[in-house]
Amino acid sequence: MDRLLKLLPSDLRALAAGLRTGHLYPPYPPANIQRVLNGAVAAEVSAGLQELAGSGLPAVGIARALELVASGYENRPPIEDLIDLVTTGGGSGDGNRTTGVVVEEMFRNAEKSVLVAGYSVYQGQKVFQALAEAMQENPDLEVRLFLDIQRRQGNTSAPAELVREFAHRFRTSQWPTGRPLPQVFYDPRSVSMESGKTAALHAKCIVIDRFDLFVSSANFTEAAQRRNIEVGLRLRSPIVACRAVRFFDSLLASGHFERAI
Repeated sequence: MDRLLKLLPSDLRALAAGLRTGHLYPPYPPANIQRVLNGAVAAEVSAGLQELAGSGLPAVGIARALELVASGYENRPPIEDLIDLVTTGGGSGDGNRTTGVVVEEMFRNAEKSVLVAGYSVYQGQKVFQALAEAMQENPDLEVRLFLDIQRRQGNTSAPAELVREFAHRFRTSQWPTGRPLPQVFYDPRSVSMESGKTAALHAKCIVIDRFDLFVSSANFTEAAQRRNIEVGLRLRSPIVACRAVRFFDSLLASGHFERAI
């Protein structure tokens, strides 16, 4: 089928019609295919039809399979309906939505789960206001934040102390006051004092309800959300969104992340 999936829906339907009328018949030689399609693809199409026939499919079964694939292609929404370009810092009139607007909308629309990964958080009380309100209104909303704890140059504090300071700072100045707290995780390597073993959580993405995925250059800061020059893509796809969630779940399960809050 891989060879046949390269064809346009119109070509797939032409093949199906040839199979149903008997104009195409086993062993589907290339010369026979050329009566229906361009000769440049005849050899590959012939091999594809022979492979399907070898699996036990009769001509009418192959025709139905090709028609289903063609229908799938034709009914698939255009890529621009699934992906949005999200930008910040550009001129007006470009038609793109800005980072801050998109992030706030995603947080407000969350119903079941939210996964946030970010490298830097600053003025988080503004950035996370909509998310905190969604948690307040929906106690069943699961919110997990994977954030980077940065060890500044020359800081010799013990890793546990850095984590405590980060947690205190997050609760008191980065999260809206009086709102339910999310689960917050960090990569222990980010606070390690061992030379050559440190690493940063540099990912910047949001996954809402395992369906709505936003990957961006923007940190979770007021400047990045509103003023900096940033570019991101928002994709509505349960398959891709779930793959992103599973990526973080697998890291969490294997001990790459620890709970900070």
